[in-house]
Amino acid sequence: MNAAVALANRALSQERWAREKLAAHVARTLRIVVGPAVVTLAIEADGLLAATPAAPDLTLTISALRLPALLARPERWYELVSTEGDAALAATLAELAQTLPWFVEQELARWLGPIVGVRLADAGRQLLALPDYAAQRFSDSVASYVRDEADLAVRRSEVRDLTAQTTALDGRLADLAARIEALAAAVRSR
Repeated sequence: MNAAVALANRALSQERWAREKLAAHVARTLRIVVGPAVVTLAIEADGLLAATPAAPDLTLTISALRLPALLARPERWYELVSTEGDAALAATLAELAQTLPWFVEQELARWLGPIVGVRLADAGRQLLALPDYAAQRFSDSVASYVRDEADLAVRRSEVRDLTAQTTALDGRLADLAARIEALAAAVRSR
C-alpha cells in the first residue's frame, strides 16, 4: 500500500484544489482496508497523506474483488465502499474519488501523449468493468433461464392435486376389482 500512497501523493501534488479539500481535514486519520491489505494514513497540513500508527477517525473498507468496479466506476462509491467514522471526511473522499479517472487519464497523457493516454485510460476502465459486466450478464442469463423454464417445473399444488387424483383412482380401481371378483364368484356359482 505504500506504493499506492506514493501514487496518491504524486497525483495530489499536481492538484492544488484536491490538496485544499484534504487539508480541511488536517490531522484526521483514515484507515483503508482492501481485502487483507490495511493502511492507516494521516492528512498533513499540505493536503498530502502519510502513513501513521494512530487510531483512525474514518475507516474505509472495500472488498478486493470489488476494487476494480470502483476504479472503473467511482460514482458507485456509496455502493461499494463501507465507511465508519468521520462523515465529513468520508464525503470529501467520495467527492475526490469521482475525479480518479481524470487523474489516471492526466497521468497517462503526460507519459504517453494526450491521445494514447486517454485511449489507454478508456481501455483500462473497460477492462476493470469486465468482471462486473460478466457477473451481470451471468445473473441476467440465470434469471432468464429460470423465468423461461419455470413452466416446466412442477408446483407443490400440482403435486398435491396429482396425489389426490392418484388416491381417488386407486380407490376406484379397488372398488372395480371388488365388483369383478363378485361377478366372477356369481358366474362360478351358476
